[in-house]
Amino acid sequence: MKKFTLSFVALTVFAISLVAQVTLPPNGDNQKSEFSQYMGLVKITVSYSSPNVEGRQIWGELVPYGMTNFNVGKSTRQNPSPWRVGANENTTITFSHDVQVEGNHIKAGVYGLHMIPDQTEWIVIFSNNSTSWGSFFYTPVEDALRVIVKPVKSEFNEWLTFNFTDRFQNSCTLQLKWEHLTIPVQLKVPNGDDLYVQKIREEAQGAKGFQGPQFMAWQNWVQAANYCAIKKINLDEAMSWLDTYLNRGLKYYSLLESKSNVLVAMGKQEDAAATMREAIGLSDATVIQIDRYGRALIEQGRFKEALEVFEINLKRYAAHAISRMGMAYGHSAFGDYKKALKFAKDALSVETNSARKAIIESAIKKLEHAQDIN
Repeated sequence: MKKFTLSFVALTVFAISLVAQVTLPPNGDNQKSEFSQYMGLVKITVSYSSPNVEGRQIWGELVPYGMTNFNVGKSTRQNPSPWRVGANENTTITFSHDVQVEGNHIKAGVYGLHMIPDQTEWIVIFSNNSTSWGSFFYTPVEDALRVIVKPVKSEFNEWLTFNFTDRFQNSCTLQLKWEHLTIPVQLKVPNGDDLYVQKIREEAQGAKGFQGPQFMAWQNWVQAANYCAIKKINLDEAMSWLDTYLNRGLKYYSLLESKSNVLVAMGKQEDAAATMREAIGLSDATVIQIDRYGRALIEQGRFKEALEVFEINLKRYAAHAISRMGMAYGHSAFGDYKKALKFAKDALSVETNSARKAIIESAIKKLEHAQDIN
């Protein structure tokens, strides 16, 4: 990118922009870029033109510290302009939903993104004006939000680049990286879990709520209820989703397991245990599902209940290595390594999968040395 005075470039661009133009490469060969990131259901998109360093001194020279009077548009000595955060037209940032920026609320929408650089801290500006060229028409009365962030030294980046790090369901960090500097901006979704619940409610009224014969969409609502149980949110409504099918007499292991999960989240442990006792007696309860429940009880320190579950599994699936190994875990939890070793060896004698055999063999070695395998 050739170096011209800022006022010359600004005046030239302003004049040209008044005339319809043919399609040519971007001004200064600063290629347009766009980068998007989701936080759960929330989408953030940054659109910008990306200049390169090209051997120049960037901070404090090409990009001055503080504000600049370009003497064009609305840029005057009384109303100086921030940095446009890139080249050419407005750099913009789009939020599909309301979010928090550095702990401050900002509504869904498209914003012009500007910054005021400094050696120790930067001001990041989100402007309601997202359609102007650069920062030449910037005015603070159009600010939607300003936040202060700290610049961080980083590896060298030839091209001005935006990216996202620390990417989680309800938070991430937007980073501007150029030359040896990174400008991080923290973004959060304050109601990300609620957005999913609202999406589920919408889907309940559509095809996903009524798929297949005999309302087989119950599997969707098992997933939805389990989500609420994990997050410990919206538990009464989650139970109502499951009751829609349970009250029709529909009984499947996964359906009752989900009910138990919601009851646990509600703090109703006894009701949850009773529900699971019913679940493991259902015809569709698999050896793996029953074993998984027994192992979960061991993790909770409920060894007696766990052993009872493993005994039910063994009676039902006597020839299966998993049910025999469950008995080994159950007796090991009580410190009865002799009985546990017997069941582990029985499991090894019928196991055919090499990976699972290796796990059992490792457990046998521990039990031979009177070590717990849980």
